[in-house]
Amino acid sequence: MVKKRVTRREFIRDSAITAASVAVGLGAVTSQDTKAVGSAAVDTSKILNYNPDMEYRRQGKTNLMVSAVCLGGHSSSNVEQRTEIVSQCIDAGINYIDSCTKGEVIRDAKALKGRRDKMYLALSHCGKETREPDYRTAKKLLGSLDEVLKDSNQEYTDLWRVTCYEPGGRHSFNTACEMIEALETAKKQGKARFIGFSTHDRRWIKFMIEYFPQIDCICFPFTTMSKRAQTDSVFPALKKCDVGAFGIKPFAAGSLFAGDQEEKNRRARLAIRYILQSNTVIPIPGMNRVSEVDNAANAVKERRQLDLNERAELENTGKQAWAKLPPHYQWLKDWEYV
Repeated sequence: MVKKRVTRREFIRDSAITAASVAVGLGAVTSQDTKAVGSAAVDTSKILNYNPDMEYRRQGKTNLMVSAVCLGGHSSSNVEQRTEIVSQCIDAGINYIDSCTKGEVIRDAKALKGRRDKMYLALSHCGKETREPDYRTAKKLLGSLDEVLKDSNQEYTDLWRVTCYEPGGRHSFNTACEMIEALETAKKQGKARFIGFSTHDRRWIKFMIEYFPQIDCICFPFTTMSKRAQTDSVFPALKKCDVGAFGIKPFAAGSLFAGDQEEKNRRARLAIRYILQSNTVIPIPGMNRVSEVDNAANAVKERRQLDLNERAELENTGKQAWAKLPPHYQWLKDWEYV
């Protein structure tokens, strides 16, 4: 039975209680340039698909130790190619896949067949979720989840992260309550181990994670041009509420790349190093070939701090990427400050 929607007052009360409780123990978050598994307090035997050459980071209140770079869903690869990419990810110690569309979920579930215990699989059925007006009730959202789980032959997802309004804007309070009701119900039914949402509107993140303590993780754009806002940043709220964060579009929808493959790989590594400096956001780039997996894994092993020349280069290539953004990705410019 779906839980009766709680009142605004009840949510405020529960949020305050939970926010106070999760504030305890946040010191376990990894410090910059230190591998999370470097501490004797971390039992590496409990890290999924552990590889000593990979870095792992605690993803908020989920307590999952997730690889410092993960596999994003958007790519042009078919099932056969994706299976090879997933195999390379497993070899590299990458332990998390984010699949956004129904087609991606089905493809990635097939690529993971027989190896589901090696990687966390997060999903969104974005075409039938909150960003679409017809899918803004708990009932419709739960039906959408059931559909994608059935079609991908999955009993559960490690993270159900509902796709919200794009390219910007806030949903109504009632819609937010319906979404949280669906997420909570899926978690109680064992269909989602953890719950969250993705959004292209940073103003909405702070409100949602502070108001709804049920949220475990969020996804939002984070590119080489993104930086912590001087005021009203979401980073303090993420820490206070102990919410995990994944960064989508780390390469600015491919606009970051130029030159031959060697130059593209170098820019990709530079971007990953920059994003990991946030010590909060874990990048989930889409990867189309095995060599790109190797390149991403190598980025994690490289020196984290950028020197002055690298910072200047990243600033210049970021401006070039902004200038090359296609019309349907202009909204990425709204994520210069996070």
